[in-house]
Amino acid sequence: MEASAGLIAGSHNRNELVMIRRDGEFLRKPPEQLIRKICQICGDEVGLTVDGELFVACNECAFPICRTCYEYERREGSQVCPQCKTRFKRLKGCARVDGDEEEDDIDDLENEFKQQDFALVPVGLVHDALPSQVLLLTDGSTVDDTPLERHALVPTYGGVGKRVHPHSSTNYCLPVPVQPRPLDPSKDLAVYGYGSVAWKERMENWKRKQERINARHENGGEDSDDDGEGPDLSLMDEARQPLSRKVPIPSSQINPYRMIIIIRLVVLGFFFHYRITHPVNEAYALWFVSIICEIWFAISWILDQFPKWHPIDRETHLDRLSLRYEKEGQPSELSPIDIFVSTVDPLKEPPLVTANTVLSILAVDYPVDKVSCYVSDDGAAMLTFEALSETSEFARKWVPFCKKFNIEPRAPEWYFAQKMDYLKDKVLPSFVKERRAMKREYEEFKVHINSLVAKAQNVPEEGWTMQDGTPWPGNNVRDHPGMIQVFLGQNAGQDTDGNELPHLVYVSREKRPGFNHHKKAGAMNALVRVSAILTNAPYMLNLDCDHYINNSKALREAMCFMMDPLLRKKDCFVQFPQRFDGIDRSDRYANRNTVFFDINMKGLDGIQGPIYVGTGSVFRRRAFYGYDAPKSKKAPGRTCNCFPRWCFCCSERKKKKAKMATSEKKKKDSIDNVKTHTPTLEEIEESIEASESEKTPMLPEKKLKNKFGQSSAFVASTLIEDGGILKNASPASLLKEAIHVISCGYEDKTDWGKEVGWIYGSVTEDILTGFKMHCHGWRSIYCVPSRPAFKGSAPINLSDRLNQVLRWALGSVEIFLSRHCPLWYGYGGGLKWLERLSYINATIYPLTSIPLVAYCTLPAVCLLTGHFIIPELSNSASLWFLSLFICIFSTSVLEMRWSGVGIEDWWRNEQFWVIGGVSAHLFAVFQGLLKVLAGVDTNFTVTSKAGDDEEFSDLNSFRWTTLLIPPTTLLILNLIGVIAGISNAINNGYQSWGPLVGKLFFAFWVIVHLYPFLKGLLGRQSRAPTIIIVWSILLASILSLMWVRVDPFLAKSDEPVLEECGLDCN
Repeated sequence: MEASAGLIAGSHNRNELVMIRRDGEFLRKPPEQLIRKICQICGDEVGLTVDGELFVACNECAFPICRTCYEYERREGSQVCPQCKTRFKRLKGCARVDGDEEEDDIDDLENEFKQQDFALVPVGLVHDALPSQVLLLTDGSTVDDTPLERHALVPTYGGVGKRVHPHSSTNYCLPVPVQPRPLDPSKDLAVYGYGSVAWKERMENWKRKQERINARHENGGEDSDDDGEGPDLSLMDEARQPLSRKVPIPSSQINPYRMIIIIRLVVLGFFFHYRITHPVNEAYALWFVSIICEIWFAISWILDQFPKWHPIDRETHLDRLSLRYEKEGQPSELSPIDIFVSTVDPLKEPPLVTANTVLSILAVDYPVDKVSCYVSDDGAAMLTFEALSETSEFARKWVPFCKKFNIEPRAPEWYFAQKMDYLKDKVLPSFVKERRAMKREYEEFKVHINSLVAKAQNVPEEGWTMQDGTPWPGNNVRDHPGMIQVFLGQNAGQDTDGNELPHLVYVSREKRPGFNHHKKAGAMNALVRVSAILTNAPYMLNLDCDHYINNSKALREAMCFMMDPLLRKKDCFVQFPQRFDGIDRSDRYANRNTVFFDINMKGLDGIQGPIYVGTGSVFRRRAFYGYDAPKSKKAPGRTCNCFPRWCFCCSERKKKKAKMATSEKKKKDSIDNVKTHTPTLEEIEESIEASESEKTPMLPEKKLKNKFGQSSAFVASTLIEDGGILKNASPASLLKEAIHVISCGYEDKTDWGKEVGWIYGSVTEDILTGFKMHCHGWRSIYCVPSRPAFKGSAPINLSDRLNQVLRWALGSVEIFLSRHCPLWYGYGGGLKWLERLSYINATIYPLTSIPLVAYCTLPAVCLLTGHFIIPELSNSASLWFLSLFICIFSTSVLEMRWSGVGIEDWWRNEQFWVIGGVSAHLFAVFQGLLKVLAGVDTNFTVTSKAGDDEEFSDLNSFRWTTLLIPPTTLLILNLIGVIAGISNAINNGYQSWGPLVGKLFFAFWVIVHLYPFLKGLLGRQSRAPTIIIVWSILLASILSLMWVRVDPFLAKSDEPVLEECGLDCN
């Protein structure tokens, strides 16, 4: 990719293309597109035979296996083909193994010497014992009229018909006789490998090895220097091993967990049988509401519980990845990756936060020519543009410092702020001096960024202008052309040490009035298209602007799954857990979300993979284009045992299978031809023009244009499965196409947002996009490295946290009310039923807020009215209630045991489930209904990405929103109910305390769960906020009137009231 370092702005619809300034150029050379077959065991090339033909190990199914794996499977493995289970036959040039004796149709003795069941005889001993005349293989007798000089010869030792075989041992013993096998003398000697150049090279290598063995024997068995000749077999075996593996949960932990789930289901059935068959006649309405709520809670628990039935962990082997794809003295074979960073408002998402994310990307431990960073500025802010320019200059100093001293993390703000011994494991004397200098450089960089932020507070009336006096194209945020600026590249992207830096590209898509730009999902789709034009890496990583790379080897962790040949390219993305900085130790509002990331996601990884959570995911680009996952070939089915062979029941079936096989083969061949051929821009345009002029049926390229849009360059890039840019494409044409694909009308009448790219229709486009991929049969991977891969910022105060939860819940409601609802979408595809349950739970969980609000209101109503939702319990009924509580407690304890989640994190999650359920989730349900049914759109607020300088200064800040009304009401209502219940029991005597215990326990359950909310309301002020006092007085007055109406201070008695009449009856 060669592009100008100046800002390119333009609009395809208006036929405008402007270069504002030009500082330099760079060019990324396209990798060579090679036609090759890959071994499905080790991932290396299959290779060719001596005759120059493709090596085929299995003649039955032609399963691609290289010669090394073939010989290893025959010697050490099961000796059968992994696909068709047919026993491997001995091919020419391969050593014999047990079971080859019955194969008499193979004439090959070239590698008979490689058999490992005989003793080794050194070369010198063999030559001394050879007779002067070399005998024929057939003991001197001629087989036919073939001249003697055409016969194959082998050395003999100790007599006619005796053969010598080497063995990898330094001990010598007598040779073992082997029955000679005649070759067909009519065939040429070269047919068996003799006389060829390859045979001579193998013989020379074999002789050198024997000489080294003799030298070690003469030196008393001491190891001699190998002079670097020959491969290291231990490293070769290590490189052929899998790059990752599943680590199942120990059976001692998972089996009791599964057992208690089954027991809980049984107890739940008996519990509901008792509850339904024993209504409370005195308070039938309360009883009925409680039954409905409890049934819904049970359904919600089932949807959440069973996707966690088979949790797993995973391990990666980074050393094997390097051995396989980064061989010494050769260019790295790791796959390129494009990294996307999205930002909108620089005032809510500070440029310094975005700069740290970009710096951590540029300093990642990955080949620099394989990394490209694209920053999407969806607000077209000149502040973001200038900050990114400053970041690219500072990166020239920061990146070499990180790689020289191997520091972690590589985001300077968090590296210099961490409280630890920064001299640990550092041995270079210059580290302290260079670290101090770099810290000073970073502080100057922060001052420059802060000055830009201060300058951006006052916008000039005529708008912003650039350094050369040109007006900034994005002065009108809602009406501006598309903009592309390449900050770092091959020729213009070198650090202070002269080394190349990764690519850094600024992108701001075109926006015009009257177009639906689809918010973040539309911006991410624009990045997919731009990156396909400029670099077209086969893998993509998307990050929020506040999520920096905390582990510099994170990309390698993902490549251990994506580039592992054993996974068959069926993985659409690798999801990393979200970890956060700047959270208070108690995690008052459950910002870490530990239960979800360490329990639920591990459970989904054992089914079809975790859901996509919006950031920290490495994608396979091809999965974004709406293609189905590659299907694994199934073993051949059972044949018919009918007699006779020509029976009617099977002949029709065979014909259908033959037709289907033929059509599938033709389809596969056509697809392979498209994939292997890298079309040029001119070829596609010429083919489309020819089809239009001749009015012929649409060509595949024309259909692709209807799917992907009218950019010939982008359509061509989708046909390159392994990545790489187009051949013979000029820089000017690439820039023109890049501006074209980010135009506001490019997605019209295409599949973008429907089947291709990030899917539209919900503010939580992440869940919907991952769901569509899983419906296409793809699976995902959950990777949890020991050092967190990415870290971000979380909203600290209560108001921002609830607004964030509101946006997530609103997106789930939108999916539930759309055609993509998991209840009815995606059947017949590749979505597994347990994975479907998890997606159903992810979309209907906001609906739980309605029964949760009702259930949290019941304790106060029961305390104020004196009634209860449960009748007087018998001994058997008490047993079922007690069993249910024990099962709930045991399930939670066993979950914490196998997942490693602490009890404090689990309890905070339970508390915020109630807080979010009675506030943000409830509002999300009504806003979702208004948006879908009435068309009333609701805008979400971008959460703050940074706090004040003081640590946790924003934790106790309070901003009133309507989201706080329902939980405040429930809290005050239950507190008044507790006071009323205790007062009533004191007034009526000790016999009233027994029924009161259950009601008080119910009310305290609500209050304890809402305690973090109460603490957040009060804040750190000496007095509560005025709005809380007013709301409390209003509610207290209303509830007090209701309380007086029920006469709580009067004794409740069914006996008649006796009054003194005043008459003397005596």
